[in-house]
Amino acid sequence: MSSTPVRAHRPGLILALLAFAQLIIALDYNIVYVALPDIGGDLKFSDQTLQWVVSAYAVAYGGLLLLGGRASDLFGRRRMFLFGLALYGLSSLAGGLAPQAGVLLAARGVQGVGGAFLFPATLSLVSTTFTEGRERNRAFAVWATAGAGGMVLGSLLGGVLTQAFGWSAVFFVNVPLALGGIVAAVMLLAPDGPILRGRSFDLPGALTATAGTTLVVFALVQGPESGWGSPGVAGAAAAGAALLAAFVTIERRGRDPLMPLSLLRNRHLSAGIATAFLFMATFGTLVYFLMVYFQTVRGYGPLRTGVAYLVPMAATVVGSNLGGALATRFGIRATLICGQALGAGGAVWLGLAMAPDGSYAALVGPMLVFSFGQGIVYTTLFAAASTGVPPHRQGVASGMTSTGLQVGSAVGLAVLVAIANAGTGGRSGEALRVAVTDGLRSAVLVTAAGIGVLILVALSFGRPAAPAPAAEEPAAPVGAS
Repeated sequence: MSSTPVRAHRPGLILALLAFAQLIIALDYNIVYVALPDIGGDLKFSDQTLQWVVSAYAVAYGGLLLLGGRASDLFGRRRMFLFGLALYGLSSLAGGLAPQAGVLLAARGVQGVGGAFLFPATLSLVSTTFTEGRERNRAFAVWATAGAGGMVLGSLLGGVLTQAFGWSAVFFVNVPLALGGIVAAVMLLAPDGPILRGRSFDLPGALTATAGTTLVVFALVQGPESGWGSPGVAGAAAAGAALLAAFVTIERRGRDPLMPLSLLRNRHLSAGIATAFLFMATFGTLVYFLMVYFQTVRGYGPLRTGVAYLVPMAATVVGSNLGGALATRFGIRATLICGQALGAGGAVWLGLAMAPDGSYAALVGPMLVFSFGQGIVYTTLFAAASTGVPPHRQGVASGMTSTGLQVGSAVGLAVLVAIANAGTGGRSGEALRVAVTDGLRSAVLVTAAGIGVLILVALSFGRPAAPAPAAEEPAAPVGAS
């Protein structure tokens, strides 16, 4: 399909809308963490089930990202953008009104579905609206900065709303935001073209990819809680792996595959997916370990935890905003390596600074360095992954990169939580506080080592790949493109 038609006099407003959508997604990610203790108390979650307030979203989101990306390419990016925002708003309303745990988990799952359609649509709209190079790098910087800003706002707003109005407010706040985004999208985004007849949705590929990814993410999320050898976890992992193997076979043989495997020959996209996976497995897990340190070790309440997050999140905003300019000036590879080196050094410093009775001031320096590097990498990896991908494949390429992020988050948390909790069994009181701190320190230092692997992946980025020839475009326009 051709790229999305943009009203030439409104590119700035369109970018503001896409950045706003990213802010909503990031806001929802962080705002729930701070409210978890209150949610657990009011809705009678057990220690074993409370994690599913986060995981229900993660499983649905991770499992449907490829499907959401393909839907954007086939049915229209504007349509999927509106669909995703509508699901977000409705499920947030249902979550805030939830009278019991099961209803809240169902609402969180639907939120994940909304995110799986909204995120690839937003990302591919940025990629197809702005020209590759300086213009697109700048657009990604604004988009990523909005995401980092949403995480800052989510951390603070989660504490303020939970303490002032109760946990329901962290869901209700999404409703007017989603509604505002829908109104703005109707006004700003050009209508999608007609859906192309003769192209299949690749139903077998969609079913095997969605079910396989969902089962694998489920196993990774539930494994640390239930045990890796438990029948549910082992069965989900085995079934998920078998379905993903079937998916690869289907994609190799299909005429119009959900995920053309030929896209992986673009080294920027393949390296971008690997970078996304490792980024979330390392950088992306720190918010969890800081939350445990602040609330479990230091005894912070929701509001104080939200305020404590302001320093690292503000540094992420600055790094995200700078990442696009650095990529344009020095190239993607050099920018990624710079951000990753800052992240590795900051993680080592942070791990060594964690202590049972340590001060917040001792963490400020390492959090600033780590988070500044995180912002630079986050902006740059999306610019890298979209390089050389033809416009009619940007949706599925966005879904592939986004899936890498989500699976990386699940894998990283599973491994690092196991490391952090290894020495805490059978302890209580002050001994438990010391053991928790030691475990967190070990997890953060392992994170630093993982970022070192990211630097090796960054070396595979080089000069931009040549754009796809015009002959690869479909014969007629499809959806939002």
